[in-house]
Formats: sequence, C-alpha cells, structure tokens
Amino acid sequence: MVDNGKELSYRLVPSTCVYCGTGCGVLLEVMDGRVTGTLPQKDHPVSWGALCVKGWAVHEFVHSERRLTAPLVRSGGELKETDWDTALAAVAEGLSRVAKEHGPDAVGFFASARCTNEENYLLQKLARAVVGTNNVDHCARL
Repeated sequence: MVDNGKELSYRLVPSTCVYCGTGCGVLLEVMDGRVTGTLPQKDHPVSWGALCVKGWAVHEFVHSERRLTAPLVRSGGELKETDWDTALAAVAEGLSRVAKEHGPDAVGFFASARCTNEENYLLQKLARAVVGTNNVDHCARL
C-alpha cells in the first residue's frame, strides 16, 4: 500500500472483541503500527463473521487521548501515575482496612461487561473466597 509516495505497512491481527463477555472474533486492521479498523473474523467459532454495532467500532478506543495507560493512585487529593506494584498494594491495603473496620460486607465488587466471562468469574471468586462478601454486581448495559 502506498500513500503520498510512502510505503505503508498493513496487516490484519486476529483478536477478541472486548465489548462484552461473548468473545467474538475480530480482525484488527493495523496500518503503520496503528489500529485503524475492525473486521469480523469469518471462521471464528463464536461469532462466525458476525459483529454487533459495538464490535464494528472496537478499534476506536485504542488510540484515544482519554485512555488510561498507567495505574493511578490518589495522593493528597490528586490522582498520580504510579507503577502496578504500588497501585495493587494501595488497593489491597484499602480493601483490608475497610473490611477490618466495617466487616467484609462493607466492600463491594463491580464486574465489567467488557471483561471475559472467565475474568468476571475470577473477580467474584476474589470477592467471595478472599474478602468474604457476596456484594458482587455486573453491568451489562453498555
């Protein structure tokens, strides 16, 4: 492919749609290292070449200016970028503190329709087996 005399690299990368837990197969169009479009994967065993309206637009958030690219931790009233170890330690400390002070049912978990069913299963296992709460909800209303 050529654009203004410059050779452009183009490839299709098989992936899984992230808009719900169904796991439809998509082909991401990648041009010069940037995801530029989405196509259905015709031979995928889940979706067989079909995508919902959100699946067709799955590529649009990849390069969004608003997308978080690093974990954030609140410090002094402000959100500041940090590394994953620090962020996870802050979450663990916060959950432990609340559960200890107010009991495990003071903690709730909110699962995401953009995660796979397996990831949501792991979240509810964490809530029930580790924290000791049944306060788990799921929002599939995208």
